[in-house]
Amino acid sequence: MTRALIVVDAQNEFSAAGQRAVPNHGSALAAIRELVEGARRAQLPIAWVRHHNRPDESPAFVPGSWGAELSPGLGPREGFGPEALFEKDVFGAFTGTGLEGWLREHGVASVLLAGFFTHMCVSTSAREALVRGFDVAIDPAATGARDLDDPVLGRQSAEEVRRSALLHLASMGVRVAPGERAGALVGAGR
Repeated sequence: MTRALIVVDAQNEFSAAGQRAVPNHGSALAAIRELVEGARRAQLPIAWVRHHNRPDESPAFVPGSWGAELSPGLGPREGFGPEALFEKDVFGAFTGTGLEGWLREHGVASVLLAGFFTHMCVSTSAREALVRGFDVAIDPAATGARDLDDPVLGRQSAEEVRRSALLHLASMGVRVAPGERAGALVGAGR
């Protein structure tokens, strides 16, 4: 069974200087880089997903802007397993991107997700992968969320939002694979 790493929206906009800053951005990027290195060592497929907002949406993630670029050092490289970039303008990485076809073409049955926001694009992508029959895991250290405030529902810190999103996904069958377990998934090869 071939496994693949899907890196969802690891973009500058989530850094401290971006319009959608994530409190644990630095540590999450470090964890993402470790997963990428492991996937490359094992020559596994890596799908890079980049979000662009639509023209009528907020000024974040504007195509061609610094915020929409992948974080420094991230993105497809040659000389390892297959790697490709997929662009989206919705929360899910599978909607309208060709990602499913690319994964099937490479014989992928199991995916490990990492990226931002845990509660939005990562969560939606995980659900999309599940309904398409993929085995899905997420390394929680390689994800990040933001504080949420609502006048009726109250407030959750970024960590509470991240944990809550992962808890919901775990109840649906996503394996939450912290640390070495996630490394073992990627390092297992084909």
